[in-house]
Amino acid sequence: MKIKSFWSWVWIALGTLYFVVPLIATFDFSLRAKKGVLSFLAYQNVFKDPNFWRTIGFSLEIAFFTIIVAIILVLPTVYWIRLKLPQLRGMIEFISILPFVVPAIVLVFGLIRVFSGPPFHLTNTFFGTYILMVAAYVVLALPYVFRAIDTGLAAIDVRSLTEAAQSLGANWATILLRIILPNVRVAILSSAFLTLATVVGEYTMASFLVGIKAFGPYMSLIGQNKTYESSSLAIISFLVTWGFMALIQLFNRGKADGSSLAGA
Repeated sequence: MKIKSFWSWVWIALGTLYFVVPLIATFDFSLRAKKGVLSFLAYQNVFKDPNFWRTIGFSLEIAFFTIIVAIILVLPTVYWIRLKLPQLRGMIEFISILPFVVPAIVLVFGLIRVFSGPPFHLTNTFFGTYILMVAAYVVLALPYVFRAIDTGLAAIDVRSLTEAAQSLGANWATILLRIILPNVRVAILSSAFLTLATVVGEYTMASFLVGIKAFGPYMSLIGQNKTYESSSLAIISFLVTWGFMALIQLFNRGKADGSSLAGA
């Protein structure tokens, strides 16, 4: 047992070093914009750049609409499958993982080819391009949203809650919005944060649809022209992503504490 425990800690330590050492090296490099002095000059340059705020604001806006559309599509679908069509769950689960199989470059070229011509002409206007971009990101976020919401619904008794609400005269909209939605709030927040982190840093689709307007292509452009600023952007994006992960854990912990109190 002691030998197994020792090797377990060895592998944990090696895994930690594998992830932490490159981050420390990147952070250290980002502080060397001034020769011979450690400074936050690269971070100051990034925050002073109006394109940084414009691109990250645009990506956050696209992420917000992506989250809304994805939840509106996935939550009623997964709820209805668990309630009425459980035999279709396997097929829907398979469909939900297709974005992992189909490369983003193939997906974006297919969308451009189909929706740039008649009768849609979506790529001819900024608004149409934004709609196409949100739709593409909904597909890209489908695995995260589906699995998070499906796990949340699996943790509650959907059928009993629905029958109890119907016995009190609730309609389907009331059941979904006032009964099911509050019970899967943590799952929805988890899927939202995962989607947000994915959309903000995504490069392939953004570069072909809107170019430098999005944060992902902006990071790529900075990486080609400014060495220290690109390292600082990598650290900033890492902190943003892990900030979202921390929020997920915070909400999950709050939910668990609330459940424990309710059980007591």
